[in-house]
Amino acid sequence: RRGQAPSWRNKTSLNAVRCVTPILRTLVPFYVTHSLLPRTLLILLLAAIIISAISFSSDASAQELQYPLDIAAHGETIYLADRLLPGIWKSEGGKLSLYFEGSKKLRTPLNAPRCLTVNKEGHVFAGDSAMREVYRFDEDGKPQPLTGAGIGIPMGIAVTAEGDLFVSDLELHRIYKVTLSGQAKPVVETYAEVSAPSGVCLDSQGRLWVVSRDRDPLLRITAERKVEVVVADRAFEFPNAVAVSGDGTAYVSDGYAKAIWRVPPEGKPEKWFSGEPLVSPVGVAWKGENLLVADPRAKAVFQIDQEAKISKIELGETASSSN
Repeated sequence: RRGQAPSWRNKTSLNAVRCVTPILRTLVPFYVTHSLLPRTLLILLLAAIIISAISFSSDASAQELQYPLDIAAHGETIYLADRLLPGIWKSEGGKLSLYFEGSKKLRTPLNAPRCLTVNKEGHVFAGDSAMREVYRFDEDGKPQPLTGAGIGIPMGIAVTAEGDLFVSDLELHRIYKVTLSGQAKPVVETYAEVSAPSGVCLDSQGRLWVVSRDRDPLLRITAERKVEVVVADRAFEFPNAVAVSGDGTAYVSDGYAKAIWRVPPEGKPEKWFSGEPLVSPVGVAWKGENLLVADPRAKAVFQIDQEAKISKIELGETASSSN
């Protein structure tokens, strides 16, 4: 529409168009002149050129946020899972660096990171749908698998005070518990069955909150593994993640509504913040009393204070990769 930038106007897509255009100007007249060239061959050739151009342009802009899906904070340090980078970003001391950069080759570690969390010691955990795995990063910043590819599509991770993990699996409709404390090796077990689970978090009482993309969109699981419905009947448009404050109030990101919902204890959902600058909020996490929001469509991270005032976080200048 007039007055709006076209949807492809980002550096990766624009660079790809610039790379492909001169090639097309050469190939199309060639095809017209040499009409005996099989059409299938031409299509395959063009597809290969376009894919290569997009890959090249993506590499050229790899020092920018591409599609940040999830966020976690440890002190003043912020970590981001970037689905299209692919990999993990780290923002600390005014510098944005690549904590871990995955390969664009399919079925390789962190080719499709979707969620992450940080424990109290500062160790990073990430869920990766490419390898159907949850990784723990060691002291050298290298990902170590924990489940033996026992997860389908990990969409959310929460870590307990003891250092154990809860992982939501969108494909297998389960919440898994990965026990790490007191174990020689990780122990993976089904903690609860939940339809279409997405983001998860723990509250101050140790209860696990789960966003579901089914009929009842917000659930809570007690220590006795009883699943309780907090919000019923599709109250949200497309919920992604949840964070719970100290007083038990839940905050749910909603990509389609471009909003963060507030669900007070014993209360009904209400839009806490909606509209610009949010485009499609996904990941949420606490940093002090402020809620951090990762928005992949905006390619940005926002901060919302207790008065529902929003500001964009400047993650800092890019630095070289740490792995």
